[in-house]
Amino acid sequence: MPRKGDMGMSGDAMSSTGGVMVGGAMMTPDKDIVDNAGGSADHTTLVAAVKAAGLVETLKSAGPFTVFAPTNAAFDKLPAGTVNSLVTPEMKPTLTKILTYHVVPGRLTAADLKNGQVLTTVEGEQLTVMKSGSSVMLKDAKGGMATVTIPNVMSSNGVTHVIDTVLMPAK
Repeated sequence: MPRKGDMGMSGDAMSSTGGVMVGGAMMTPDKDIVDNAGGSADHTTLVAAVKAAGLVETLKSAGPFTVFAPTNAAFDKLPAGTVNSLVTPEMKPTLTKILTYHVVPGRLTAADLKNGQVLTTVEGEQLTVMKSGSSVMLKDAKGGMATVTIPNVMSSNGVTHVIDTVLMPAK
């Protein structure tokens, strides 16, 4: 679990760096994806899952990565007990598969995402972009849909788009 003190909250750097507020914390482009997510009160489940899957070092590496980051409320939509079972050691391969399905190589901003575009994830399966006006949605391999609620959270090693549903790979 992230601790409140993990994130620098000095007011002087916030406006000059072009940060975005997520989960009550300022996400700034000088921090990597993991450090930014660690400050968000809305992403404690995702951060715990990334740690359980052993993906912290990967997501702190140079990248760049585009991460579609489900909120705690997105994980809460999964059947009861799913998250607790996914973070157990024996479920690590499944958890890793689900999490890497939320990561695309490269730095793709909302403007880079086009309606009908097919993205190949780090996991190897595909997501389909669906755009309507300024709204961006992603369709997963099982036909599930996630809406981008906060786009373009820039980090030193990529960009994060906050989503409202956990995406599921076909296998």
